[in-house]
Amino acid sequence: MPLEMRGAQALHLWHQVSLALVRNQSQDLSARQLTILLSVYLTPPPHTVKGLAETMNVAKPAITRALDALSAQKLIARRRDAADKRNVLIKRTVQGATYLENLSELVLEKARELPR
Repeated sequence: MPLEMRGAQALHLWHQVSLALVRNQSQDLSARQLTILLSVYLTPPPHTVKGLAETMNVAKPAITRALDALSAQKLIARRRDAADKRNVLIKRTVQGATYLENLSELVLEKARELPR
């Protein structure tokens, strides 16, 4: 069953999820970092800096900085491409999968709390 909500409800949900993340999570991700993390986990690999930059329409250095932060938190890992040593592939991690699983539960929880 598709979820239907008005614009104000959608913004309220986004606010409630963001507020809960700021209050409860040790990992406070920027919008860019979260978008990259979701891209890596929700779209089929392979993922590269160049590919992510093209998809998001941002410069490669911006992607690299975000990946540095995500790597430091062990939410993603970087590995050299065995087929082409010039490429660095962005890989999923158990910690990243756990983070997004918890995030999805948080979104569902906050959606259930929305006023009808």
